[in-house]
Amino acid sequence: MTARSFLDSNVLIYTDDGDVPEKQAVAMELVERCRSQQAGVVSTQILQEYFSITTKKLRVPVEIARRKTVVFSSLSVVSIRAEDVLAAIDLHRLHQFSFWDALVVRAALQSDCSVLYSEDLQHGRRINGLEIVNPFR
Repeated sequence: MTARSFLDSNVLIYTDDGDVPEKQAVAMELVERCRSQQAGVVSTQILQEYFSITTKKLRVPVEIARRKTVVFSSLSVVSIRAEDVLAAIDLHRLHQFSFWDALVVRAALQSDCSVLYSEDLQHGRRINGLEIVNPFR
C-alpha cells in the first residue's frame, strides 16, 4: 500500500509557475503520482492558499485556478476544525513553526500521512512519525 502523502500549497502553486520549470515539472509529477496512487492529501487551507496565491501573484485566470482547485479536490481533503486550530497553536509553541505551517503539520498528522511534501519546512525533520520532505531539493 502506498503511504499517504500531504501536499503543501507550494507544491500545488509550482504546477502553475512557469518561471521555475524544474520545480514546475517536479510539482506536476508529484501531484499526478499522488492522484494516480490515491495517496495524496490536502486540507481546505491548502486549497484556499493555492487559489489565492496563484490568482494574485502568478496572475492565473480565476476560471483556470478554479478548475485546478476542482482537480486538487479529487485528492483526499481534510477540513480544518476548531480543535485543529488549537492543536496547531500548540505545535507552533512547541516547535516554533509559523502558525500557518503548524496548521499544515496538524492536518497532515490528523490525516495519518507519513510524508509532508513542503518547500517551507525543514527537510528531513520528523514530528510524531511524519517526515517532512522538500521535493525540490
